[in-house]
This record gives sequence, C-alpha cells and structure tokens, in this order.
Amino acid sequence: MHTQDKLKNLGVELPLFPLTSVGSFPKPEYIKKARARFVKGELTRKELETLEEKATREWIEFQENIGIDVLVDGEMYRGDMVAYFAEELKGFSQSSFVRSYGNRYYRKPVITAPVVWEKPMTVDWWKKAQAMTQKPMKGMLTGPYTIMDWSFNEYYKDREATCMALAQVIRKEVEALISAGAKLIQIDEPACSVRPSELPLVIQSMNVVTEGLPAYFFTHICYGDFEKIYPEMTEIPVENFDLEMSNSENDLLNCFKKRSFPKDLTAGIVDVHTHEIEAESTLKARLEQILDVIPARQLWVDPDCGLKTRTVEEAKKKLEVIATVVKSLRKSYSN
Repeated sequence: MHTQDKLKNLGVELPLFPLTSVGSFPKPEYIKKARARFVKGELTRKELETLEEKATREWIEFQENIGIDVLVDGEMYRGDMVAYFAEELKGFSQSSFVRSYGNRYYRKPVITAPVVWEKPMTVDWWKKAQAMTQKPMKGMLTGPYTIMDWSFNEYYKDREATCMALAQVIRKEVEALISAGAKLIQIDEPACSVRPSELPLVIQSMNVVTEGLPAYFFTHICYGDFEKIYPEMTEIPVENFDLEMSNSENDLLNCFKKRSFPKDLTAGIVDVHTHEIEAESTLKARLEQILDVIPARQLWVDPDCGLKTRTVEEAKKKLEVIATVVKSLRKSYSN
C-alpha cells in the first residue's frame, strides 16, 4: 500500500508538503520554575499538570495560527526522551547524572529487572492535546533501540535481548495510542545511525512495534553516517523517515541520488542547534534542492530536531519561517 493510500484509509487528509515538528518545544519560564518547585515539594502534581496543560494549549494554538498541519504537544510534561519512559516502566532504576551534550545532564536509566508495561505512559497527554485541536496530533514515543542504547543494562543477557524486550513494551504503548484514536505515531530512534552493524536489530525491533497496526508511522533519526546504512535503513517498517537535512547541508541527497528514497521523507530544513533564524531564501533553496531528488508527494517539512534547546521566541521564529516558505512553495506547485 502506498503511504498516501494509508493516510487516506485512516481518514487523514493533508495538503502538499505537510508541515509538522519533530516533537519537543522549549518550556516557557513558568514551566521551568514550576517543575523546580515540584521537585522541592512546593507544588502538587495537580498544580504542575495544570500549568503543563496551559503551556501545551499555548503551543497548540501557536501551531494552528501559523498553519502547521500535523501537530505535536510540545512535551511540556517530559524531561529527557529516554528517562521519561524509564520512569514510567517497571524494571528501571536511576543512576547518577551523566552528560548528554554540552552542559546538559540527565540521570541515565538502569535496567535491573524485567521491563514491564503496566499502564499507558503517553495516552492521557495525547488525548488532552488532541482535544485542543481539530488537526491530527502525533503520538510521540522513543523507540526500543534508543532506550536500550541510552540505558545501562544489568538484567538482560545482551543488547539484542534488551532491545527486543523493550520492543514488546513500546508496542503495547502504540496499541494504547491507537485505541485512544491516534492515527499518526512517531517512534524516535536517534541512536540507530551510530552502530551500522546493529541496523538489523533496529529493523527487527521496529517490526515488533509496528507490524499489522492501523497507523501511519514516522521514525526520527538524528544525523549520522547514513552512507553506511543507506539504503538498508529504509527497511525499517515505517511510512515516513524524519531526517535532519539542514545540519549537513542536504548531504543526504547524495545517497538518495544513487538509490531513490522509497518512503515519505520529512526533511528538517532549519538547524535547531543555532540561535540564527534562517532566511526565507535559504530555506527555499534547500527545499528546491531536495525536490530535485524527492518527488513532491513524498515530501513533508519540519525543523531538524526537537526545538527544546532554543528559546521560546527562537523556536517560534524558526517554525514561522518554515511555514511561510512552504505556503509559498505550495502556491508555485499548484499553478
């Protein structure tokens, strides 16, 4: 089944070059302060959740106002993308702080017992967010391979056993999201381009997560040495690959010229690691370069990665410039 047919069967209608985001947005100052107060016991969980819902609504309204087509909730209630799930699953404990990048630290999870899915981890927030808009809202999960790779394992016999156990757990969360009404679900696997020899494990575990389920699946993969895993990486069983294009100045297109890209591509066209707000002309040139290689009906557009490391103002400006350029491009393609 072609990817567009799958969307149609799910009742999802989107314009040419659908606009979306990878997942995370920066937390407003009042959320940062509230989360710090919650940790100190100065705020109840209910009071914190009320503020997180307020911030979620603000981001949803902003996305709608600028014309984003497939929304994300912005993850106002999440910290680190792996630690969040480790805290929700049975079988994990926490280590001391480790550095992830720059001056950012997180508590690396430790698997000390069988990993068990006891209850939905993201469904309530997805339902809250979807109720705030008529547009489709992505379900957002971290994939089994990345959770395995970014955790210490003190229970399972090896990396494969760990990953496959986590795949069963993430599938249960996907099934719960679909039961709640989610039709577009993103499984983030940023670690998958780091060890080319383990690509078969990424494919095998993602198959457990997605096989036979009625949803349109994305995977987000951070920049890496794609020449070593392309075209084999397209065997990962999802409909859409969300890839960082601007970070490498569209270098990935060299791979796609040698072997055409067979799935839908969400091209990240603004760099989330810089304070600079890209010029419309820069983004237009990037998109035109991509469209020389990728058919228009296969192309979605978003930022390179999650925007949570930017300020709220920077994130909004980066999203606005993407939206402006894509709307202009649609007009030229409809003429």
